Amino acid sequence: MPVRKEAWPPGTPCWVDCQVDDPAKAGEFYAALFDWDVQGSGDDAGYLMALRDGQAVAGIGPKPEAGVPSVWTTYFAVADANKAAEQVSAAGGRLLVPAFDVMEFGRMFVAADASGAPFAVWEARAHDGAAVFNEHGAYVWNDLHTGDFEAAKRFYGDVFGFTFTEFDDEAMRYATFTAPGGTDSVGGINDDSVNGVAAEVPYWLTWFQFEDIDAGIARAVELGATVLMSATDGPFGRMAIMAAPQGELFGLLDPTPAAAPPGDPARPESP
Repeated sequence: MPVRKEAWPPGTPCWVDCQVDDPAKAGEFYAALFDWDVQGSGDDAGYLMALRDGQAVAGIGPKPEAGVPSVWTTYFAVADANKAAEQVSAAGGRLLVPAFDVMEFGRMFVAADASGAPFAVWEARAHDGAAVFNEHGAYVWNDLHTGDFEAAKRFYGDVFGFTFTEFDDEAMRYATFTAPGGTDSVGGINDDSVNGVAAEVPYWLTWFQFEDIDAGIARAVELGATVLMSATDGPFGRMAIMAAPQGELFGLLDPTPAAAPPGDPARPESP
């Protein structure tokens, strides 16, 4: 199993957490689905840490305010959160939660990109981000779903210095992105306008690796989830999209080597 013990390279999706009405109930759902060991305060209001084999894999916390949707949030690694916040504003984004220190663990902020899709950044200190990744039950991919593909590429290119590789056909328009100094793709942007189903508010989708997608769907439904996109074979493997019992969306992905295109879109294990 890949285990990371240092900060992620700037621009790499380095952490995911979900914000829900009832973190404890969400913890029970994901523990049963992904075999996570969920630890935390033990009450509905606390931030819970999900572990696999004792290593951090994701977080589960309360919503910042009542009435907002339940979501999974993608965090991007940065060397300087304050500087990144300035870059977000300069590129046409807006800060939703200004930069602040998370005790000794790191510094972060939450922002919306130029089209309104929320995301977060993480300046690592005591907490590097995900230690477990690219394995069954851990996050393996993050992509933006937007109806303004070109604007999204400009924004994230300006803020994080991404370079893009496009995959374009009648059925889809998709770009993977590579962080500065890297060689592997670390995430993607999907043009939802191609199939006419662009969401009212663009969003980042977290994909979790699952070794048997059909079994994963059946287990998730048994636990109260809803299927939004049935299992299908795509350019990155076999995949499905689900809504958890509290409404947050997530993907299941089995990135079989035979299905992966040139430039395997896997998170790198080292800078």
